[in-house]
Amino acid sequence: MPATALAVRRPPVSARHLPHLVFLVAAAGTLVRLVALNNQLCWSIAPPTAALALLYAAGLARWDRLGRTTRPLWLGLLLLLWSWVAWILPAPLTFGYAWLAVPLAVLALRMPTRAERAAALAVITALLVAALTRFGGLDPDVLAPPVAAVWATVLLYRTQQRLTLELASTRGRLARQQREAGRLAERSRIARDLHDTLAQELAGSRMLLQAAERDWDRRPDAARRQLRTVTDALGEHLAQTRGIIDDLTPPLLARDGLEAALRDLCARADATAGTPRISFRTEREPCLLSTDRAVALLRVAQGLLANAREHARASHVHLTLTYGDEAAAAVEVRDDGAGFDPAAARTRRADRGFGLAAARDRLRAFGGTLTVDSAPGQGTRVRAVLPAEDRVPAGAR
Repeated sequence: MPATALAVRRPPVSARHLPHLVFLVAAAGTLVRLVALNNQLCWSIAPPTAALALLYAAGLARWDRLGRTTRPLWLGLLLLLWSWVAWILPAPLTFGYAWLAVPLAVLALRMPTRAERAAALAVITALLVAALTRFGGLDPDVLAPPVAAVWATVLLYRTQQRLTLELASTRGRLARQQREAGRLAERSRIARDLHDTLAQELAGSRMLLQAAERDWDRRPDAARRQLRTVTDALGEHLAQTRGIIDDLTPPLLARDGLEAALRDLCARADATAGTPRISFRTEREPCLLSTDRAVALLRVAQGLLANAREHARASHVHLTLTYGDEAAAAVEVRDDGAGFDPAAARTRRADRGFGLAAARDRLRAFGGTLTVDSAPGQGTRVRAVLPAEDRVPAGAR
C-alpha cells in the first residue's frame, strides 16, 4: 500500500518575516519624522536610530552564522540602542517608538536557552515601562496596550511552537506507521517471490534427488543426468537468491551512494552487445538521500533504462540524475528512439518488464511523480521526481 508523503512546511515567508518588517518600517518612519523636524536634537538621534535598523537587519541576514553566545550579545546591543533612543526621543515620538518592543520580544523568544529568553523578555518589559512612564507617568491607558501586545505576542508565539511540535510529532507517528506498513508489504512481496521461485524450484530439485537415489544402482546413467539437472538448477537458484538480496539494498548503492550505483548501471548496460549507446551525467551538487528513496530511484531508473533498450529502438539513451532544491532528486531517461503514445500506453497492461505503472506506484510511496513526454517518431523523455525529505522546523523564523 503506497504511503502518503508527509511534510511539515514552514510558515509562509510573509508571516515569518512580518515582525521584522514591522520593526524596520517603524524605525524608517521614525527616521523620516526626525528628518522632517530638522533640529539639532533630531539630527543627534537619527544616527543611532539608523544604526539600530542596520544592526537589526544585519543580525537577521547572518542569523544562521551567529553562535550561541553571539545571539544574546546581539540582542543586548539592540536593546541598549533601542532604550537609549526611546529615552532621548521627543515625547510625541516615544510612544510610537515603544512599539518596537513587540518584534524585539519575538527575537527574545529565539534565544538559545530558557533563562536567556526569560531574562530578555523581563528586560524588554522593564525598558518599555520606563520609556512610557518618562512622559506619561503611570497611566494605565498608556502602559497597557504596548505591554499587553508584547506578552500577547509571547503567548501566541509559544502556542504556535507547541502546535508545530504536536503536528510534527503526529506526522512523525504517521510516517513511522506508514513505513511499518511498507515493510510489511515488502515482506509479503519477498515471501511471494520466495514461494513462487525458490520454494517451487527447490521442491522440484528435491524430487529429482530422490529419484536419483532410487535409480543409483539400477540406472546409474539416469541418476547422473538427474544430478546434473539439479546442479544446474541450484546455480540458477543461487542467482535468484542473490537477485532478491540485491533488490533489498544494492551493495554499491549502500556503499557509494545513488550516483555511483546509477553510473555503474549505465556502464554495464552500455557494455552489453546490441544495445544503444548509454550516457550518464549529474546536475547540481549532490545531497544525501535516505536509503529507501535512493533504492526507489535506482529501481525506477533500471526499469526505464530496460524499457528504452528493449522497446525504443534508439541509438542513444541519456540518463541524468538531478539534485534540486531542498534535497529533491530526479532521474530522467531520454532516448532518440521510435517513441509512443503515452495515452494509449496507459490503457494497455505491460506484459513484462518494470512498466511505467509500477514505476509510478514505487514513486507514489514517497510522494514522487513520473512524467512521460513522447510521441511516435519523436523519442521519449521520462522523468521520475522525488520530493525533499520531510523537514520539521525547530521554531518559526
